[in-house]
Amino acid sequence: MEEFINKLHQLDQHIEKGGGDDRIAKQHAQGKLTARERISLLLDAGSFVEIDKFVRHRSTLLGMDKEDLPADGVVTGIGRIDGRSVAIFSQDFTVMGGSLGEMHAKKIMKIMDLAMELGIPLIGINDSGGARIQEGVDSLYGYGGIFYRNTIASGLIPQITLIAGPCAGGAVYSPAITDFVVMIDKTSRMFITGPNVIKAVTGEEISQEDLGGGYVHNAKSGNAHFLASDEQDAVNIVRKLLSYIPQNNLEEPECIPGNYETTISEEILSTVPVESNKGYDVRNVINLVVDQGSFFEVHKHYAKNIVVGFARIFGKSVGLIANQPSVLAGALDIDSSDKAARFIRFLDAFNIPIVTFVDTPGYLPGVQQEHGGIIRHGAKLLYAYSEATVPKITVILRKAYGGAYIAMGSKHLEADFVAAWPTAEIAVMGPEGAANIIFRKDIESAPNPEEKRKELVQMYKETFANPYVAASRGYIDAVIDPRQTRDWLIKVIDICQTKVRSLPKKKHGNIPL
Repeated sequence: MEEFINKLHQLDQHIEKGGGDDRIAKQHAQGKLTARERISLLLDAGSFVEIDKFVRHRSTLLGMDKEDLPADGVVTGIGRIDGRSVAIFSQDFTVMGGSLGEMHAKKIMKIMDLAMELGIPLIGINDSGGARIQEGVDSLYGYGGIFYRNTIASGLIPQITLIAGPCAGGAVYSPAITDFVVMIDKTSRMFITGPNVIKAVTGEEISQEDLGGGYVHNAKSGNAHFLASDEQDAVNIVRKLLSYIPQNNLEEPECIPGNYETTISEEILSTVPVESNKGYDVRNVINLVVDQGSFFEVHKHYAKNIVVGFARIFGKSVGLIANQPSVLAGALDIDSSDKAARFIRFLDAFNIPIVTFVDTPGYLPGVQQEHGGIIRHGAKLLYAYSEATVPKITVILRKAYGGAYIAMGSKHLEADFVAAWPTAEIAVMGPEGAANIIFRKDIESAPNPEEKRKELVQMYKETFANPYVAASRGYIDAVIDPRQTRDWLIKVIDICQTKVRSLPKKKHGNIPL
């Protein structure tokens, strides 16, 4: 027996060395951890149960019969994060550049299937040079199988991707389907075609970092949701993210009991300027309303005219969507509509209440926006709010004009509770524009057109640009003192716990993608 056990330990040690000491040293020299080190850093100590450790490739072409690839370049298994089970795969760049071949892909597909069966989150750590060219179409089979499972798992279990190195070619589509993507500044790279191919085809010259680095995908493309400073930071982000979301679509997010205040600091009265044309940072409102220190922003660097993220209100996990008046006056555009719509759909899939703070002058005007498809992209936001069946609670802080008022979780899209501050202006458009249209002839014929215009603008404000007209129609449930916002939210979120709402039976809708 001892002979057999010794052989087992030798095999274990050989496989756990991955590509060997030299390649591990090279990985460390680049500031990168190995696949197994990342798993150890992410999971609770001693909780990892490895699966398919002894799997090997079976390719014999192009010299592959002579290649020894421990674990076929990917570590898979199940462990715990803060006591909760998660499925994980971690690509090993020290083994043939973490390239994906048939058995490598089968290991990933197997852990994905298991995650769905067990109803636990899936975490993928990508560090790969791409498809294993020597295995030809078997590599493409592998990618297709992974993409299919990403799609089937969507809305069933949370899927989180950590890009810890290169992720190129077809490999990028798996992270794109998952719910959240974390990239590491100056380490992660993600692109379909690299700089050399781009230069050969288009003549454009660009570095790998400028083409597909972490900041680029966080700030410009929107393909990534979080930008980590290093691998430890990336792990911390993943662990924190999981704390706000449930294990699967049949569970509720965890409520953290505690002694929470229901009142808000008087500071909130000076946070939002009464003048509708003055900007402010809506995150200051959020941080005063939610449980102290609980706001966790998502997509921080992308489409900054809207803010989305997780928080807790009286210990309960919620998702927040808020217009950002300090950027583009909080107007909705193509990117902000996409950003908010996708986040709303995640919240709805995983039973997380949606809290919306509204302060927007409308959809952003302009030729570029119109030609870029603002109609279609803006409709995604309407679609996402309308389709959501989780509790939907909205607070109108100040401006709420036109189609953007409707799109931002209004009563007309079946929001459960809508409150407005006394500063709220709810109308088809802003007073200036409305008065210029409605009273154009009166203004033009007046002895002093500018004075007449100001007078009529003021009249419009007093008549329409306030919350009371909408409240008189039942479109607003309550007009509240800003200092009551937290207490009101605590109460209505608690009321909504028993909400039951279902959509008409159908295969699925057709969101305007």
